[in-house]
Amino acid sequence: MFLLARLSLSVVPTRRLLPACRALRTTATLKADLPDSEDGWRTVLSPNQFAVLRGSATEPPGFSEQYKTKYPSEGAYACVGCGAPLYYARQKFNSGCGWPAFYDGVPGAIEERPDADGSRVEIVCATCEGHLGHVFKGEGFPTPTDERHCVNGICLRYEPTAEQPAEVQAIPALTPRQIPD
Repeated sequence: MFLLARLSLSVVPTRRLLPACRALRTTATLKADLPDSEDGWRTVLSPNQFAVLRGSATEPPGFSEQYKTKYPSEGAYACVGCGAPLYYARQKFNSGCGWPAFYDGVPGAIEERPDADGSRVEIVCATCEGHLGHVFKGEGFPTPTDERHCVNGICLRYEPTAEQPAEVQAIPALTPRQIPD
């Protein structure tokens, strides 16, 4: 069920963010800071964020326009729920799908889980187990992995000062907006 349809489609600011991960922190440290119940998550997340991260809803295409159309060369994208770094900025590319797309994640930050029907592979934050979106493989994108992590932008928080390894490649042929929506 698409839960966001019942909620206001304006982005509601989070009431309280868990500690940001400007430097990579250990998963154990992050997990100790997490809410221990769904009611606890409701106090941390906006209703729309809760619907996606905890309820596996999908935001409408173009909903998170600021994340879909911006391609910074530095920084990282962190989980809005727990602050864990998920994607480096240079891993982002324009897939033309209407959601932010990345060709890979920060090592160990993303877990893949087959959907119940087996037709898609869900991606979740490895720290808080929040639903991020889905990963699609073998679509022919000219990226180092030929993967497209199709991520709900409402799950992300851009951290402009986060460091990323020099070997993380940007995909200039696909940024910005060379594939029409």
